[in-house]
Amino acid sequence: MTSSLSAVVREEIERARKVVADLHAELPRWELVVWTAGNVSQRVKVPGGEDLFVIKPSGVSYDDLSAEAMVVCDLDGNLVEGAKAPSSDTAAHAYVYKHMPNVGGVVHTHSTFATAWAMNQEAIPCTLTMMADEFGGPIPIGPFALIGDDSIGRGIVDTLSGGRSRAVLMANHGPFTIGRDGKDAVKAAVMVEEVARAVHSARQMGTPVPIETHLIDSLWDRYQNVYGQGGSETAPLTLSI
Repeated sequence: MTSSLSAVVREEIERARKVVADLHAELPRWELVVWTAGNVSQRVKVPGGEDLFVIKPSGVSYDDLSAEAMVVCDLDGNLVEGAKAPSSDTAAHAYVYKHMPNVGGVVHTHSTFATAWAMNQEAIPCTLTMMADEFGGPIPIGPFALIGDDSIGRGIVDTLSGGRSRAVLMANHGPFTIGRDGKDAVKAAVMVEEVARAVHSARQMGTPVPIETHLIDSLWDRYQNVYGQGGSETAPLTLSI
């Protein structure tokens, strides 16, 4: 399939391989994964055809995740280019890309505090301005789903569609995050763990106080539309099917 792609798309695939390989290094750096767990993917647009995405291979050490090791899959989760089997979470990533066309990056980690909330099947309440800024409210819990088919992807899409949060805590599993691209999704994964840790710590001291809805709306609007240097890279991600 990839042999018939235009030179522009081929160039984009190679760029995405490099980006995704580099982004995987961020997961252990921020202590979001151990051993070979976790994955980052990024969509590759194919004008006039079905998009592809780049993801890491299954069970490969982070030290060995070069750009050349990354694999390319279609939106049904089929391997279309690469020497190794794709990540065990490939079907989930594929389902998200197929049903959320504005999503350009997906990340899954087993970060300690966010995963602890997932084990309790409890949403993280919006008790920090940082949460209001980044996620526009609480970080929701998704359903329990087994690995191997698109069940996890369905849970992600069903939970996040129409909302603001770019993160979901899949029950008894861990966090999945989405973004405009892979880097944006990795940022969301880092922020999920930070707020999960902070709210957990606050609970050891007392009862964290949720931020009122109208104040969350104000914080979200400011951060998404005013904060930073502006431009499309800071525009809110529209989460719809």
